[in-house]
Amino acid sequence: MVIKNLENKIKLVLIICSLFLTGCIIISISSIWTARTMVNDAHQKVYVLDGNVPILVNRSTMEETLDVEAKSHVEMFHQFFFTLAPDDKYIKYTTEKAMYLVDETGLAQYNTLKEKGFYSNIMGTSAVFSIFCDSIKFDKDKMEFTYYGRQRIERRTSILMRQLVTAGQLKRVPRTENNPHGLLITNWRTLLNKDIEQKTKNSY
Repeated sequence: MVIKNLENKIKLVLIICSLFLTGCIIISISSIWTARTMVNDAHQKVYVLDGNVPILVNRSTMEETLDVEAKSHVEMFHQFFFTLAPDDKYIKYTTEKAMYLVDETGLAQYNTLKEKGFYSNIMGTSAVFSIFCDSIKFDKDKMEFTYYGRQRIERRTSILMRQLVTAGQLKRVPRTENNPHGLLITNWRTLLNKDIEQKTKNSY
């Protein structure tokens, strides 16, 4: 009788210990899962200071912002490549910035223009080139874009407006200081570049 009672007590203790251990495991797993969920949620939230007031904003993935970032990248490249002034240091600076955003097709166009004396002519005529973006079409599935813009060329005696249409593809690359969008223009080509209006400047 004593032995039977002892066996029952041992079984009861084992059952209680097993239940206690199972409960500890469940609580530990739940705590870890809850903590990881809270950390992940915290990583998706960013506080931006408006003066001294913190404002909560949510982070977004690149897939969610790809359309905006792609168009911004394409516009940034065209601004650097086609905005020119009669200053060799400025031309070198902007073209170098542009080359970070495009592959060898952009470098090939730059070298062609340089060999033809395009940049030297800017210096000689004191021409100022400005670019205005009209629209950018971007196909997210094919990662292809078409850029529509106008270029203003101001010389001493005239102002020329040109219509510009270029196209290319985009591919993802690591984000860097010189390439903040993490995109690279490939197979870049000019589809249209023609004069649309020329005005003679008044001379006094």
